[in-house]
Amino acid sequence: MWFVYILYSAKIDRYYIGTTEDLQWRLERHNNGWGKYTKRGIPWTIVYFEQFKNKSDALKREREIKNKKSRKYIEDIIKKYN
Repeated sequence: MWFVYILYSAKIDRYYIGTTEDLQWRLERHNNGWGKYTKRGIPWTIVYFEQFKNKSDALKREREIKNKKSRKYIEDIIKKYN
């Protein structure tokens, strides 16, 4: 399974969207400072995720969310499904 996930950092009040096969492992990497962008926002929490059967579908969805370039769109997704 592949996941598209949205992380939130209260420290910098930002969202981060990504794709992975292992949500817990990826969250740990973000919170251990492995990512250039996410390093400054530690700690991150998972606020939303979607599952996909393959990587290509997950990447398409990730691009769809990112291409909106809208915080409101991200927050609407989170509210709608949580």
